[in-house]
Amino acid sequence: MSNVISKEDETQLHLHLSRSIEEGIIQRDEFGLNPILLSLQTARLLVDEIGLRRDAVIAVMLRPVVENDYLTFDEVEQDFGSTVSRILHGLKRIQELYLKSQVVETDHLNFVRSQGENFRNLLLSFAEDMRVILIMIADRVNLMRQIRDTTNDEGRLLISQEAAYLYAPLAHKLGLYKLKSELEDLSLKYMEHDAYYHIKEKLNATKQARDIYIENFIRPIEQKLKAAGLSFHMKGRTKSIHSIWQKMQKQKCDFEGVYDLFAIRIIIDCPVEKEKQCCWQTFAIITDMYTSNPKRMRDWLTMPKSNGYESLHITVLGPESKWVEVQIRTERMDEVAERGIAAHWRYKGVKAEGGLDEWLSGIRQMLENADDGLLCMDQFQMDLKDEEVYVFTPKGDLMRFPQGATVLDMAYYIHSKVGSACTGARINNKVVTFRQVLQSGDQVEILTSSNQKPKQEWLNIVKTSRAKAKIRLALKETQQKEAMMVKEMLERKFKNRKIEQDESLMMRTMKKLGYKEASEFYRDIANETLDISDIIEKYLELQQSEKTVTGDNPARSADEFVFEEHIASKTQQNEDVLVIDKNLKGIDFQLAHCCNPIYGDDVFGFVTAGGGIKIHRCDCPNAPEMRRRFGYRIVKAKWSGKGSSQYNITLRVIGIDDLGIVNNLTSIISKEEKLVLRSINIDSNDGLFRGNLVIMINDNTRLESLIKKLRTVKGVKQVERI
Repeated sequence: MSNVISKEDETQLHLHLSRSIEEGIIQRDEFGLNPILLSLQTARLLVDEIGLRRDAVIAVMLRPVVENDYLTFDEVEQDFGSTVSRILHGLKRIQELYLKSQVVETDHLNFVRSQGENFRNLLLSFAEDMRVILIMIADRVNLMRQIRDTTNDEGRLLISQEAAYLYAPLAHKLGLYKLKSELEDLSLKYMEHDAYYHIKEKLNATKQARDIYIENFIRPIEQKLKAAGLSFHMKGRTKSIHSIWQKMQKQKCDFEGVYDLFAIRIIIDCPVEKEKQCCWQTFAIITDMYTSNPKRMRDWLTMPKSNGYESLHITVLGPESKWVEVQIRTERMDEVAERGIAAHWRYKGVKAEGGLDEWLSGIRQMLENADDGLLCMDQFQMDLKDEEVYVFTPKGDLMRFPQGATVLDMAYYIHSKVGSACTGARINNKVVTFRQVLQSGDQVEILTSSNQKPKQEWLNIVKTSRAKAKIRLALKETQQKEAMMVKEMLERKFKNRKIEQDESLMMRTMKKLGYKEASEFYRDIANETLDISDIIEKYLELQQSEKTVTGDNPARSADEFVFEEHIASKTQQNEDVLVIDKNLKGIDFQLAHCCNPIYGDDVFGFVTAGGGIKIHRCDCPNAPEMRRRFGYRIVKAKWSGKGSSQYNITLRVIGIDDLGIVNNLTSIISKEEKLVLRSINIDSNDGLFRGNLVIMINDNTRLESLIKKLRTVKGVKQVERI
């Protein structure tokens, strides 16, 4: 590897390794293998199969001495640079994660099988540098090669399980298909010894006949492709033993029942801009020669797989009426399929889309634009944002949460009842409050109490929308139960004093007592901070001061009410002042009819074509278009003065038609000071009513108060300003 590391690096490495050996720091592993020799073999694999260079090779070689505390990260950084130190730090973090997973899950084989996907994602989130993951895969491939003759059967089974359920899928995601296939085959060899050698013997027995058939099949195709002027080479590829075994399991058949034991691969040499044209031309030639099965066609040329795999697969009926799979691809596609490092794949597991997508985009550009993209990989660092954390339950299950999630988030994730009763947690055997923020790798045990109840401030503690929704639901249920009990108690008190209770009058009583929300009103009664006697006295006081509906103004339904108008003079007192632009007062202006602004509204001025200024509400439906097209004509404006002028506004009311609905609406309006009802127009249909109320009002504060009161009327579903 003299072309990978410099003479100076080689000297330093030799010094550290030889000293650690002389001092007895390095010991053989559980399989009796020499860690230094293993590191050399892994480093060679990294260079030959993946294409990594200096930093990764040095990190792998130093790993045994760092893990045995012979060298510190600072010493590594001083001798070999920060990148090597960072890679080693990432490898150590993942090693610690392994130890933790084995502590929380006694059945480690079951753990990697059931939690493989989450565990792979956790490893990715732990890796500070993408080369950490690549080194782990190469190290596992090398270890699988070396443990063939070990007597430690239990250890070999564990290593094989992890290779099958963790490392092989991880290699597949990174486009390392050759290593993925080797991991699968070796895992099967150690885990299903008899099945592996049975398939291997069958393949050897049928090899000669298979080779003859492949040669007869491809010969006429070669002639046609050469006649078309295409530059290519062809090869027959026997499926991996693991792939054949999977088919036998899936189809529940023996070896002879698997018909597609091999595939023909046509690899075309052409410029990138002509790739699709050449592939489809080859497709046309083959389907013209042999009958194709349209149900088994796979077009990963037009739409590549999510991991970047590009190819055109067709299955045709060849000689002797045998179905043959043909794969058509270019040299570039084949290189990516065999040795690609995260080329043209979009990672699907972790949803940290910002950082990962940027990283993947960089990888793609690097591989496409560099003369040798694999050489550049050693200089490329993964910028993965820690947007998710992974934690263990006491049973060893793995859970995923967004960064910043707390113990309370986890409690509500487990179950609503667990969340509502949560008092804290035991994290890594240390008791913490439910406010504690979760960290990747934590082992978390939720603590609960039957006396605990959810509180409003919990909404500020949790991070996940799931937990927030469950807390709101729990609070709502609690409030509803309390409100029902309080309302029943109030009704009994009123009946005892022979007072007829009116809902709208009760709402006004609540407002007079200083409550904006009914939930707060009922809560204070339940907590006994508000005396029911005070409520009844205030209710009677309001009842005496208000006029009841008389025979001259009978209660009636909205379907009888067509139109009624109260004529009132518009009092314009000009005490409201608009300050326009900076400190300009007294400028002539008009209020825009499209949004009808009133005193107190957030407003802005718009200079019209004629030079005048029209005042619009900031939430005017026309505001976005005016700002976009005529931003230079927008001027600042704000209200000043006392807010004594009256303005026309229109309210739309929608609700369920009920006897007395009109009287209840008009009764509320008539009781408001400095407010005049100009007109009311209500249309009723099938028990529903929709109406417009035109009102003269002073400012938006009074308007908001009026809208809230109208919404308390029984049957009213919606009140909005138009």
